[in-house]
Amino acid sequence: MKKLLLVIDMQNDFITGALGSSQAQKIVPAVSAKIEEYRRNGGKIIFTRDTHGADYLSTQEGKFLPVPHCIEGTEGHLITAELNTNDCEVFDKPNFGSLELAQKATDGNYDEIELCGLCTDVCVVSNALILRARLPEVKIKVDAGCCAGVSAESHNAALLVMKMCHVEVLFTEAMIEVIN
Repeated sequence: MKKLLLVIDMQNDFITGALGSSQAQKIVPAVSAKIEEYRRNGGKIIFTRDTHGADYLSTQEGKFLPVPHCIEGTEGHLITAELNTNDCEVFDKPNFGSLELAQKATDGNYDEIELCGLCTDVCVVSNALILRARLPEVKIKVDAGCCAGVSAESHNAALLVMKMCHVEVLFTEAMIEVIN
């Protein structure tokens, strides 16, 4: 079975920086373990990075969320050093969901795609739904314990939306740690 792990936006600005949160910090060990599991089992791993320019505040997103973050070339744009990106592809995306990322997944002919990362309620759900629409017969999964949202309520709402759209939502041991 050919598997792909998409590690969504595990960047400094979403963990400890401009939009960081304690929930995001809590999932880093679980995401690291997930990456190592895929690495041991021969799965493909792609990291995404939310990527903005210096003109962020003048963009549509910047008008709705006026907090400069993940500006290319800054420390906040980097994937946290706590995750091992060796031998992994890093894919820069200019907004929440990426049609180009879905095309990469399509071209890879994967049997199963799993997503984890940040934020459940923005970038994870956006990419999961694009993948579901693009690949209706591929198993798409999200590990709830390896994701964190802007708030617990929006995290749970995004999980429900994904579940309703036939994305398998996993509730692993890691989820217990995130909830507590």
